[in-house]
Amino acid sequence: MQNDALSLDEIVRRVNAKAADYCALSDRIWTMPELAFEEWRSSAEQITMLEREGFRITKEIGGIATAFVAEYGSGGPIVGILGEFDALPGLAQVSGLTEHQPTIKGAPGHGCGHNLLGSGAALAAVAIKDALSAEGIAGTVRYYGCPAEEAGGGKTYMARAGVFDGIDVAFSWHPADVNGVSTQSTLATVGAYFRFKGRASHAAASPHVGRSALDAVELMNVGVNYMREHMPSEARVHYAVTDTGGDAPNVVQAYAESIYSVRSPHLPDAERLFERVKNIAKGAALMTDTSVTVQITGGCSNVLPNVVLQEVMYENMRRLGPPDFDHADYTFAREIRKAALTNDDVKASVGLHYVTLKERVLHDALLPMPAHEGVSMGSTDVGDVSWIVPTAQCYTACFAIGTPLHTWQLVTQGNLPAAHKGMVLAAKSMATTAADCLRNPAIIARAKAELKERTGGREYRCPIPPNVSPYDLRAKAP
Repeated sequence: MQNDALSLDEIVRRVNAKAADYCALSDRIWTMPELAFEEWRSSAEQITMLEREGFRITKEIGGIATAFVAEYGSGGPIVGILGEFDALPGLAQVSGLTEHQPTIKGAPGHGCGHNLLGSGAALAAVAIKDALSAEGIAGTVRYYGCPAEEAGGGKTYMARAGVFDGIDVAFSWHPADVNGVSTQSTLATVGAYFRFKGRASHAAASPHVGRSALDAVELMNVGVNYMREHMPSEARVHYAVTDTGGDAPNVVQAYAESIYSVRSPHLPDAERLFERVKNIAKGAALMTDTSVTVQITGGCSNVLPNVVLQEVMYENMRRLGPPDFDHADYTFAREIRKAALTNDDVKASVGLHYVTLKERVLHDALLPMPAHEGVSMGSTDVGDVSWIVPTAQCYTACFAIGTPLHTWQLVTQGNLPAAHKGMVLAAKSMATTAADCLRNPAIIARAKAELKERTGGREYRCPIPPNVSPYDLRAKAP
């Protein structure tokens, strides 16, 4: 028997009723970009909104000060909605410009649209809550405020703490430049600091007395570069030098450090590759007569797709239709495409769909479901949730086609009307799919059976060791 309170039309009505409030929330978070595990104001903004909506709030979950759960309802099924709100370093940008102009040089910015991601996910949770509340329908919705997706893996820590145990299905989304359902797996990843200690000395008068930690950092990088020829082509190793030891060339640098991220389609492969990187670091320390310590910064598992949930979500997106972009949206998209995006950006962004999309500036359609799952070359801690509970994600067009993630070009569009329209579509897509699961528990049963088949019954194993805390690296409070 169909419950009208959970029908597509009713969920859409409820999303529309609250959409303006959550678009405003996304704009407030856009103006206060905060880095991993330091999202104090962004988290508080979401908590305030959801408390006002009648959700029960549990703060500091998984041992993370900015993580929380907002829950409404009772009994099963239990639906989880995953939201994020962290920013990226150095991407501050004035809104609505087609040229690079930081608001504050070197400040963070929402270069992956997580101001939209968390606000849209919260809007979906509120729409489900309102539908459950309207007629006292059994079931529970939980919104998970998840910090540090970009650096550290907030959901990975939360998964390690058992935060996602017991929910029946989970949904998320990501802002993009096209509309579709995510069917790909992702790369598992392990990240760590490599900290070298040597001995300072005068670089001209007594260089033989010194032992250069900076030399060790450079030699490690050379070694990893040579390793790249002898690792699987789908694996990735990235690095940044985070401390050169100083600015004076006449000082032998006694301390230097770098941070590495090692990725591969499967966690065991990423871990084996990470061991090789550690051995290269040890070799660099031996060559320079320095010492090295390794500090894990985070990690995440690869995403396990769930076809059962993806098909339900795709059908809902097909019925909902694309964002209703207007003349002003298209005008700005053309302007930024001409001024700040290249044909290579477009090709890299839309991949196999390049031929059909390269002449368009906004995506006002729905990409077809691909015949094969494939692997995305990115990583996300949603992967850890997907090993515990059946999980599905969509992506919606919030930016001009060709806008690369993690760039000022994305930040400048992140609080414009087009971005809001994509966010609202994502909220509707998640909420209607969650409502289908609440109305028809057979969907959940089939999704769980698929998850069991994909994992072979293996229990989730967290890639972050139990003795590692996010606050080994971050300040606990402002």
